[in-house]
Amino acid sequence: MRMLSADVKTQIRTIYKGIASALPDFRSRREQNYIVAEISKTLAGEYDKHRRIIVVEAGTGIGKSLAYILGSIPLALASKKKVCIATATVALQEQLLHKDLPFFLAQSELDFTFGLVKGRQRYVCLSKLEMLIGADNGTQMAMWQTKPDNSQVKQLQALLKDYHEGKWNGERDTLTSQLPDYLWQQIACDKHSCHRQLASHRNCPFHKAREDIDNWDVLIANHSLLFADLELGGGVILPDPEELYYIIDEAHHLPMVARDFSSAQSTLRGAIDWLDKIDKTSSKLQNQIKSNHIIAPAQAMQDHVTDLTGLLNQIAHYCDSQTKRFDNPENRIRFEHGKLPEALMIQAENLATVSTTALKQFNKMLVLLSEAIKDGDIPKHQSEQLLTETGFMLQRLENLQKLWKMMAKEDNPKGAPMARWIELITGKQTDYLFNASPIEVGFMLEKLLWDKAAGVVLCSATLRALNNFNHFTRQVGLSIDDGSRYLALDSPFDFEQNATLFLPQMKTEPTDDSYTEELAEQILALIEGEQATLVLFASYWQMEKVADLVENKIKTGLQLQGTASRQEILTNHKKRCDENEPSIIFGTGSFSEGLDLPGEYLTNLIITKLPFAVPTSPVEQAHAEYIKIKGGNPFLQLTIPDASRKLIQSCGRLLRKEQDYGRITILDRRLVSKRYGKSLLDALPPFRRVIE
Repeated sequence: MRMLSADVKTQIRTIYKGIASALPDFRSRREQNYIVAEISKTLAGEYDKHRRIIVVEAGTGIGKSLAYILGSIPLALASKKKVCIATATVALQEQLLHKDLPFFLAQSELDFTFGLVKGRQRYVCLSKLEMLIGADNGTQMAMWQTKPDNSQVKQLQALLKDYHEGKWNGERDTLTSQLPDYLWQQIACDKHSCHRQLASHRNCPFHKAREDIDNWDVLIANHSLLFADLELGGGVILPDPEELYYIIDEAHHLPMVARDFSSAQSTLRGAIDWLDKIDKTSSKLQNQIKSNHIIAPAQAMQDHVTDLTGLLNQIAHYCDSQTKRFDNPENRIRFEHGKLPEALMIQAENLATVSTTALKQFNKMLVLLSEAIKDGDIPKHQSEQLLTETGFMLQRLENLQKLWKMMAKEDNPKGAPMARWIELITGKQTDYLFNASPIEVGFMLEKLLWDKAAGVVLCSATLRALNNFNHFTRQVGLSIDDGSRYLALDSPFDFEQNATLFLPQMKTEPTDDSYTEELAEQILALIEGEQATLVLFASYWQMEKVADLVENKIKTGLQLQGTASRQEILTNHKKRCDENEPSIIFGTGSFSEGLDLPGEYLTNLIITKLPFAVPTSPVEQAHAEYIKIKGGNPFLQLTIPDASRKLIQSCGRLLRKEQDYGRITILDRRLVSKRYGKSLLDALPPFRRVIE
């Protein structure tokens, strides 16, 4: 189907009209109509049969979730495809699940099913739960990572009872009382030990949930789950990429999530400790499995463990001799241009080779284990424990192999090198955490997603930086002329009428020593007579310093991020505003995104400083270094575009609905004193400007 069929077009129009009449204060927006049409045309292959990708920046108030739902679902149903909506935040998932999709289902009269896909670790593993509280004390002690107290055992017994009585469905999100993380992790489902072929796992909450997924037409997931699926080759957790229209909302998070997903880390001495356990597990398997086939892999495994331990010890001694190089605030050594010294390189290559062979042998043993269980050669309680134990080991071994392969990999001269670094861990024993991470993820995204998917919509309220998409496309491996579509639609709000952007005269700039004191004076003057204020800081340190300076001059109503949960702070703030009491929130970067304070809940927004990220993470430092080698300027190519997007996002806190109004003050004179200031200002919405 090359063109968008007339039937689907008519269907979309009819649904839109229906929705318009169903919502009392609905305003038909040209921008929203346009996005719907562009999404469905792109996905239908009208612009480019081979590149059905569209990047949409839709300003606040356009109604982008309705636009992508309407632009994708009717087409997907007509062309026998499914839709996967991936978001970065739980809040947006909840909104789609409980509000947007049920409303659309009711209004559109289409026949489709939908649901939320969760990772395995959100589900309980019943056999782990039974084993932890089981009667077999030997097994039980081996399972518990720390000796349980009675109340924990009671808590878990109650859970199991609730599950069997149908009062709980086995998902972490539906627990009536929350379990601490370390406790949940011991009973959570994992891909290694929760196999479907085992009778006791067939009715697991996780496998039951997976059966639903096969029948859904629309799946809601988060970015991490999307990557977990792509990394397994696609089509493992979610349907096949070829059968799926992906809608990636809040897509400005995509580069970071992709990067985190492709990185690996592992300790040296910590790894030596669990390799010793793997050795014991291998002997146990050799004793319990009757087949002669187990002998060869079990023997080989013991040799590999000896080799791996030897190599890891040599590297640990090498690190012990480098103590001076760890003498920095981060306690780390970052390898310039990702190049390991010769001595380490040889060991890394050896570790990559040996860990790969070890993994093969261990997997052979696991195949034999599951055959022995199927044939009933191993009693149930023993088989459960062996599976859990070997599953845990396999995860560790896979991780070790991933890290050393990345450490030893020869970097492609055409692309960016891998970032590689070591962190010193001080504790009972000195240990070293080795890390590897790609700097650029575009190539990976091209291979796993852009190239395979039936179609992709990337959207967010802020994807452009400095008025163009270049920075974003470079980060995600698309390009402006590769056949992908680009769409930037401004918010329908009247920025000039409703908001003032104010840059007061100041004596100092953020680089001056007395800037923090001037900030405190300015903030006191700016909150005078104001009802609802949000002050955004670039660092916790500065926020706390300013809070100390103004605290006794502000009578009441000042709340600091970190003193209570975000939800509590917002609830208190709204309560004060409703009672006509002044309220002031001090927050940092995380408060500049996804914070929704409409109407009278926020009329006075103060941004203390331009959000320039200091490249503190080793990956960012490696990226800047790579750009320099290529003759570029990291400040102009990375820092400025990134600050531009964050500044737009921070300013976006003020106007959330059409009637909202207020003032944004930026207390950073570099916007007018530096050459780059103009481009940052020009990328902001057209607020009425007052520059002293």
